[in-house]
Amino acid sequence: MAAVPAVRTRITSLFRCRYPLLCPGMSWISSPELVAAVSNAGERPSFWDGLGRPRPDQRLLRAEWWNGAGAHGGDVGGVGILATGPLTAAETRDSIRRIRSLTDMPFGVGITLLMPRSRENADAAIDERVPIVNVSLGRADGISDRVRDYGGVILATVTNARHAEAAIESGADALMLTGHEAAAHGGDVTSLVLIPAISNRYPDVPIVAAGGFADGRGLAAAIALGADGVAMGSRFAVTTESPLAIRTKVAISSPTSTETETLYGKNFDGIPARVLRTETSSRLMGRPAPFPSVAYRAFGAARRMGIPLHRVLPGLLMQWDKMYTIAQFGAATEYLMRATVEGDHEGGVQFIGQCQGLIEDIPTVDDLVQRIMREAADASSLSYETFSDGEQNGACRNVM
Repeated sequence: MAAVPAVRTRITSLFRCRYPLLCPGMSWISSPELVAAVSNAGERPSFWDGLGRPRPDQRLLRAEWWNGAGAHGGDVGGVGILATGPLTAAETRDSIRRIRSLTDMPFGVGITLLMPRSRENADAAIDERVPIVNVSLGRADGISDRVRDYGGVILATVTNARHAEAAIESGADALMLTGHEAAAHGGDVTSLVLIPAISNRYPDVPIVAAGGFADGRGLAAAIALGADGVAMGSRFAVTTESPLAIRTKVAISSPTSTETETLYGKNFDGIPARVLRTETSSRLMGRPAPFPSVAYRAFGAARRMGIPLHRVLPGLLMQWDKMYTIAQFGAATEYLMRATVEGDHEGGVQFIGQCQGLIEDIPTVDDLVQRIMREAADASSLSYETFSDGEQNGACRNVM
């Protein structure tokens, strides 16, 4: 079956991708293989030359971006974003180079600024001239100018208007709005309200909507609300190429999974987050753990991730008012690894969005992307026909 035609939004123009679909950076899930699969999805268009490279006039963003970088860019696929939270700077570099060995399409790197090694990972991404740098849980000050110097793009993840304003002030080129429905750290406001609210306030800023999106109907709805694309973390996590534990994939895609099987609160990792409902997550979400227990687990997690104690303490002391939250964030790592990597839901905790109720299979990334885009086209056509018929007949068509 032929690939669906390219879609043009401000996000596809900014990122030079074929489809307005992003796989966000998810720790232990957004691997080089998954990132490349998302960026490679779809057929290469006719403007590619006989050697499998785009003609010079189709280079991604500015030509100097790719000089000596070993990548060519092009107008294909969605955009995958590498998760760097658990990685060292050296591992981040290796992962970027691995992605480039698998694709010459646009891709991104996620930088969670609350993590201890975030600045080193940002340096690695900048040194490698990564096309799209996605920052979250902090401001991009000191990063955005350096990314822009080589023609890169800053995508900032935010959950409310105050964060959006700060992100734009610190140099964001586009915003990823994370609604209440999202896995992990979504905001208090649902995507249905958040997208038009921020779009109205910042009409010139491209928007990626995240939270509650798992199919083409969601993509069409997001664009109607004012977004320029969507991020589908939970949906891309449950694909063939995703390294998410198979037991977790099966649990999420089970016919019994519904949107009610998630929990939302801040007691798990110190920041309001949505997780899969299990006995363990219910216990951890029930009440905050005492600081000594949190600190012990946080230091243990840092040790397992190869972060020396002398690197952790200064960060805690410099942010004394946030010390408990930061310690909680670190302590959650062990639980997340157990569920995500090992599929251990008795001893671990899995981030998941409410859209798990829409996930019913484990497709390849390419099949999923093509299906989503066809669904979006069908949904958009139905909406157009509905309102067109209403104009012609003097009343809205009954589609129920």
